[in-house]
Amino acid sequence: MHAAGHTRAERLIASVIVATVAAAVTLAAQESKNPEIAPADLVRATVENEIAASNHPEGLHLFRSYRKTPKGSQTRLYVETKDALAAKLIAINDQPLTAEQQQTEANHLTWLMNNPEQLRKKAVREKEDEERSLRIVKALPGAFCYEYAGTENSAAGLGRAGNQLIRLKFTPNPAYRPPSRVEEVLAGMQGVLLIDPEVRRLARIEGTLFREVTFGWGIIGHLNKGGQFRVQQGDLGLGDGAWGVMDLNLNITGKILMFKGISMISDEVLSDFQKMPENLTFAEGVERLKIEEEKQAHDNRASQNLEVKKAQSN
Repeated sequence: MHAAGHTRAERLIASVIVATVAAAVTLAAQESKNPEIAPADLVRATVENEIAASNHPEGLHLFRSYRKTPKGSQTRLYVETKDALAAKLIAINDQPLTAEQQQTEANHLTWLMNNPEQLRKKAVREKEDEERSLRIVKALPGAFCYEYAGTENSAAGLGRAGNQLIRLKFTPNPAYRPPSRVEEVLAGMQGVLLIDPEVRRLARIEGTLFREVTFGWGIIGHLNKGGQFRVQQGDLGLGDGAWGVMDLNLNITGKILMFKGISMISDEVLSDFQKMPENLTFAEGVERLKIEEEKQAHDNRASQNLEVKKAQSN
């Protein structure tokens, strides 16, 4: 009886182990299983959504930028308006601006408000920058060959909270012919895309120049081998499904016209997004910047006072 009971216990333990291993193998297979859609088709569908989002912006926003370069850091407030983007520098190397620097910022914004033609030109430049960026996004399906490379969890500022992101490796498509100089840089680039499959949006693109890229047979300029960039975006967390860029990292060097050096080295984080009225004018946006700057200055003083009190109590 004892021997038989012992055998049943062994069999029970063995069956539990087998079931556990089988479950683990099944789970691993599910996690590593690639989506049924071909990677190039997933990229194409995602790019179509990015183009649609660009053509129909998801409202206007006020946000904060913290940008670091080899020369130091700058903190700015930005607000999107129906006229153009309004910006105000509020800190340099984490220190508030001097009275003179604050006046310079205020004077520049006043000058723009009082010069409609300059404001119009600013809006045109911003539109051209957006179109150049969009041309790179539009080129993604044809410029590269893709392969699935696992998954990655979403995080704050990366995709939509709770969604699992699909990771794709990309290398240049030898059959791709860049239609203009804007897309020429893609021929020397390889890297990784992260796609949020639930909403078909780009969560991150990071690339590396694995060779020198020349423009105009090298006469116009070149970008050095080893250059890197990363652009990350996600749900802004405002409850309306709006997405936006949250992190930009550049480390690219080269030359223009054979002698003028290019050095684009920066790391910029965008945060504290707030939804703005749809028809916000530039002048109204400037007022919003002033209010937000005062609020943040008040919050900083309150935080500093709290830290002083804590230090004194210790």
